[in-house]
Amino acid sequence: MARPTKWRRVANIPQVQCFIPAKDSGGRPQNVLKVEELEAIRLKDLEGLEQSECAAKMEVSRPTFQRILLSAREKIADSLVNGKAIQIEGGNFTLSVCPMKCLHCGHEWTESYECLEAVLQDEYTCPACGSPQVYCSAGFKGKFCRGHCHRHGRRRRGGKS
Repeated sequence: MARPTKWRRVANIPQVQCFIPAKDSGGRPQNVLKVEELEAIRLKDLEGLEQSECAAKMEVSRPTFQRILLSAREKIADSLVNGKAIQIEGGNFTLSVCPMKCLHCGHEWTESYECLEAVLQDEYTCPACGSPQVYCSAGFKGKFCRGHCHRHGRRRRGGKS
């Protein structure tokens, strides 16, 4: 059985998601650059960090970071040399991963910030018992979800402590 792909942490979602050569005829092929590939380029080539620092920021291993970086560089080089457009989309990334805990049954799991944003419109419940008494337990484990989680430290829905 294959291991599930780990979430890659990115600092921001790019505002510009498509680059097209100036003399584009419209039917030109394109390369799809994943959001985590763009983050790898930003950290290594723009910020000039060491690969181990980049890997730590993205919360992946150094060999995984190397594979992401090489894939991104290959796509960018192909686009520049062959005049292809670059579309930035998709991937397996998150702005933050929150460790969640249910006060009713004690079940613990991790949830991405984006999934929490989607479900917070409705009642968010424990996947094990269905209780709405869930919270982000990051502050209680010495880790923080970097301020992105709207449920951080809340014990009940609606922000009641």
